[in-house]
Amino acid sequence: MKLSREIILTKALTKVYSDEGVPVHALQGVDLTIQSGEFTAIVGPSGSGKTTLLNIISGLDSPSGGEVWLNGKLLSGMSGRELSDFRRDSIGFIFQAYNLIPVLTVEENVEYVMLLQGVPKSERRRRVSEILGTVGLPDFEHRLPTQLSGGQQQRVAVARAMVSGPAIILADEPTANLDSATSGALLDLMRELNRGTGMTFVFSTHDENVVKRARRLITLKDGRIAGDIVFE
Repeated sequence: MKLSREIILTKALTKVYSDEGVPVHALQGVDLTIQSGEFTAIVGPSGSGKTTLLNIISGLDSPSGGEVWLNGKLLSGMSGRELSDFRRDSIGFIFQAYNLIPVLTVEENVEYVMLLQGVPKSERRRRVSEILGTVGLPDFEHRLPTQLSGGQQQRVAVARAMVSGPAIILADEPTANLDSATSGALLDLMRELNRGTGMTFVFSTHDENVVKRARRLITLKDGRIAGDIVFE
């Protein structure tokens, strides 16, 4: 796949927390550029800053210093409403705990973002049916999350993240609750979707299944980039 342009850019990114009055430097001057269409894994030991970096890239958290640019837009230059709308339209999220709404059906969970975007009902239903077929869950529209296995729930989460066509998919430990075989199958699906759609995937992970499939591996240590390898 031809990589066309930078879609994620961080400049001198820092994040300092206070732990009972003691400063904790979660990120220390992170400069990072990710091109559109990449399939990137961010790895490192617990406390290295992986989740903090993902949260700041997504706009869910604010940096103590530095800048984050997504799709050519400076996040700190947006109002709260602008950032919320931008995140809704440009970023799909996949979480370790699936985060499906238990009282909603599969169809209702997947279409939720499109509902917020004002997409007409007929178009929402068409896209939901198409994406559920793509992730291997045709005819699952009317099931509740409790009627699904963990792997099926995470497939629904992948469908929800991708159905509105965001430019970026951010996944925080998305396979942590899955067995190795289910994890591998889900990641193969995401690699296939990445190749087919050109969406940019960025993972925060400890999972060797993710690491083996990544096209780029960024290693964090003590809040700094300690390694950055691109695989052909």
